[in-house]
Amino acid sequence: MSLSQNTPHAPEQAPPTLALIEEGAKKSGVLWLTLDGRARLAWHAWHDGAIYVVAGGAEQELPGLGDTPSVRVTLRSKDKGGELAAFDATVEAVDQTGPEAVPAIEALAKERLNAPDGAGMTGRWATESRVFRLVPDLP
Repeated sequence: MSLSQNTPHAPEQAPPTLALIEEGAKKSGVLWLTLDGRARLAWHAWHDGAIYVVAGGAEQELPGLGDTPSVRVTLRSKDKGGELAAFDATVEAVDQTGPEAVPAIEALAKERLNAPDGAGMTGRWATESRVFRLVPDLP
């Protein structure tokens, strides 16, 4: 899915604020991540000042996300479907075994629609998927 084909580009504007990013991330369950020059649609969760995504295994494929220090994130307007905000974010792999990861993983689990294994989903993520924290790089 190409971002340019599915999302009208907003005119150049001031960098988004954390409040705008938070609002956009909470209102829309999907966003685009630019990986290897290609926009990829991804579901996510907003938690504690960052966007979280789960990738790999039976979950969404986001090739190269774990190999890059930063990624371009584009949030869409839930009302109009167009671009709400675009910004760079630092990519951090989440240690799923750490107690600090529990709230973020719970937030992701609430956003995951139609999981094939319901309650076993987070256990499956721990064995076959990776969770990433995307921290907005703001001026």
